[in-house]
Amino acid sequence: MARISLHRLSDRSIFRSRLLSHRTTLVVGSYLMGFAPAAFAADVAPAHPVRNTTPAAQHDRPAGHGAVPAAAAPQPEIISVSRHRLSPAARAEARLASIPGATSVIDAQKVLKGRNFTSADTLSFQPGVFAQSSGGGDGIRLSVRGSGIATGTNYFRSGMLMMFDGLPVTTPAGTPYELFEPLGLRYTEVLRGANAFDYGGMQLGGAINYVSQTGYDAQRYQARVEAGSFGYVKEQLSSGGVFGKFDYYISATNSYRSGYQDNTKATSFGLNANFGYKFNDRVSTRAFFRYRQTVNGYPGYLTRDQILSDPKQAQSPYYAWGAHRIQPGTKYYGSMTSIRIDDKSKIEIGGNYQDAPIDIQNTASSQIWGYKTIAGVLNYDRHDVLAGHSSDTQAGIMSYSDIEAWQRNRIRVSSVFGGAPDGMLLRNVKYGGTENYFHLRNNTEVAHNLWLTAAGALAFIKRTSDVTYPNRSDLHTSSVNFIPRGGFRYKPDSHVEIYGNVSRSIQPPNDWNYNYAGSYYNAASYPLQAAAGENATSGRLRNQTATTFEIGTTGHYFHNKWSLTYYHSSVHNELLTVTTPESLAAGTSIYGNGSPTMHQGVEFSLETELLKWSGNTLSLRQAYTYQDFRYKHDAVFGHNRLPGIPEHFYQGEVHLDMRNGFYAGFSAQVSSKVGASYDMAYFAPSYHIYNANIGYSWPRRHREVFVSFNNLANTHYAAIVVPGYQAAGKQLSVMQPGDGFGVFVGASIGFN
Repeated sequence: MARISLHRLSDRSIFRSRLLSHRTTLVVGSYLMGFAPAAFAADVAPAHPVRNTTPAAQHDRPAGHGAVPAAAAPQPEIISVSRHRLSPAARAEARLASIPGATSVIDAQKVLKGRNFTSADTLSFQPGVFAQSSGGGDGIRLSVRGSGIATGTNYFRSGMLMMFDGLPVTTPAGTPYELFEPLGLRYTEVLRGANAFDYGGMQLGGAINYVSQTGYDAQRYQARVEAGSFGYVKEQLSSGGVFGKFDYYISATNSYRSGYQDNTKATSFGLNANFGYKFNDRVSTRAFFRYRQTVNGYPGYLTRDQILSDPKQAQSPYYAWGAHRIQPGTKYYGSMTSIRIDDKSKIEIGGNYQDAPIDIQNTASSQIWGYKTIAGVLNYDRHDVLAGHSSDTQAGIMSYSDIEAWQRNRIRVSSVFGGAPDGMLLRNVKYGGTENYFHLRNNTEVAHNLWLTAAGALAFIKRTSDVTYPNRSDLHTSSVNFIPRGGFRYKPDSHVEIYGNVSRSIQPPNDWNYNYAGSYYNAASYPLQAAAGENATSGRLRNQTATTFEIGTTGHYFHNKWSLTYYHSSVHNELLTVTTPESLAAGTSIYGNGSPTMHQGVEFSLETELLKWSGNTLSLRQAYTYQDFRYKHDAVFGHNRLPGIPEHFYQGEVHLDMRNGFYAGFSAQVSSKVGASYDMAYFAPSYHIYNANIGYSWPRRHREVFVSFNNLANTHYAAIVVPGYQAAGKQLSVMQPGDGFGVFVGASIGFN
């Protein structure tokens, strides 16, 4: 009887994925004149080779020592087939493994073992990703490789493509942040820099793709609650299931937080639903719907000394004004259809519609915005074998456009405007834009374990920004751009992979950036006195472009799994924002193109299995980011570093997973000092914060409880810095504090 183990192998995913293994043994009996009854059977056993015990292996045994009599029936042959079923996150890792650059996948099951308040919790421990939250708001500070380096919190995100399920959420205005509820996800893909090319992501920061749960991986009924310090409560109810060819998933979340800092109360309510249908083995479709409304208090910004002495205070006069921002109800409708043409090729086609109203009541004047956008994607993938070498080709189109985009400013604190009545219209602006990317990529194995990548894209970009009241000022701009890319992957052995690429990137200004780059009304010369401090015209901005080369390695060896990348970007017309006394009086920022800059950095992650015994595991995970962003030869700032982002940023965690379901972790987050002005004369101090997490997950049951302790030393630190122009020996109000010591508990229960 012979048992033969057949293992399914995958390229880089073997060492980048944790596999769920299932083994099936087929018993095949063969006779001279037919088949034995019950020829097939199955069992479950560890997947390892078994010594051959068939008669053929025993034919040379001495007589009387177990020889098989000639008249005895032949024994059936047993073929043992080992099958590895990949988790959804592991399948995503295997797919991204063909990219010659830095990528990672965040499994939601790991993130759910602790507090999930904002996307900053989801994106922790990702090298190259700087994601920080302040005040409990969803508008986190997010930067990858220096993207959107000067964009503060509660703004549309800039400098990277953000997606749900492969569909762009990014618009010509940037990315509305309120839809990114971290609960209800299967996994999150992070593609840093030009490695987002296959999705159509041509911006400096790359792309983040949030992938929703479906009925195939959700519990029929699930409830989760989190609660803790600063008045924090968050609830989730969800349900998912499969009925024949149809599946569904729906999740409702609600949260409240009174706030660590004054005037930072935050509330939210959201829905996340999708419905899938498989017509047959080749054609399937899925429809998506998301809705979310949020309210966030606005505390303004503090100085360094205020952060260190009393980080709970709010900046004057925002507390007195009751400053806040409302997302009254953002709606997202999308669909994606997959058609497998044959065994070698498939097509994906999808689109979405977004309606994102905004009501900003932060300053003495309100800003009411309306954004309605559409987007579409079309991807064709094909696998061929050319002269015995594997070759994969993808052609795609990604497009997103404004349908309706406008902004109205009205008085909300009449005393600031000389007694003019509240609600008086100050300014009206209309925006418009479209971005269209046509991309083509080929990966070919030109030699054993050596793959070359060649790719190129055309980008058509158009923007309009028109002031229609109280005067009229129009700006229209368009451009056509070519974005090339080339790269390689090489596997010298089964443990190590080396990769590299050279790529171009392009980032157009958000459509509303143009207006905030324009001149201001002058109270002394313009009849409408109240309009002083508002932008009177739109300023002309250029697309930010960069050439980046990247080299790195990923692999596993002796209980270690690593990823190490170095990149260098030469950036032209970098889009930067600063606050000046004039713009601060208007409660806004000035946008402009900087002189040539350089971005370089190192992204390193290491997961180590320290000890394993009797089904228990003690492990260590670490993520380190080095970021060196600076001017090349600026007329004012010379070779100064760009402020707003720490040069060194480290996260590490020791984690214990017990066989009985108990788990515990102790983590640290370390940041170097952060420049807070472009003259680099003013800094937010460096900091170390420590956290702990303890929980229990019932084995083979969908029940879990945990308790988290955040900022154990109650360290006062600046989590977010939006740099000023020149400090000139003064302390600028450009910092927002991170939370102090807090305790959070959570529980989740699910059943079918």
